[in-house]
Amino acid sequence: MSKIKPRGKVPKTASVDEIIEIKTLIRHPMHSGRMKDKDGKKIPKRIINKFLVKFNGKQVFGMDLEPSISTNPYIAFPFKAKKTGIFDFEWTDDNGDKYNMSRKMTVF
Repeated sequence: MSKIKPRGKVPKTASVDEIIEIKTLIRHPMHSGRMKDKDGKKIPKRIINKFLVKFNGKQVFGMDLEPSISTNPYIAFPFKAKKTGIFDFEWTDDNGDKYNMSRKMTVF
C-alpha cells in the first residue's frame, strides 16, 4: 500500500465561543474483505476502524468505522472554540497501524 497521509483543515484562528468546522480526509483503500483482485483472490480486510481527536490532550471527538465506509474517508464535525490549543488526530487501521496529524488553532 502506498504511504498513507492524512489531511485536515482547522481554522488557524477563531473567536471565543465561535463554532468552527473541523474537516479531515485520509487516503486509505478501506478494503472490506469482500472484493477480489485481478487474479480472483480475496483482498484481505483492512479498514480504518477508529478515529480520535484530542484538543490539548483531551478527547473531543471519536468514532468507530465499519467496512461500509467508503475509500478515502472524509469526516467533518463542529467544535466550539474556547481557548488556543492543538488538535491531535489519530486514525487506526485493522493492522494496528496509526496515522497522526496535528493542527494548531489560536483563539482570540
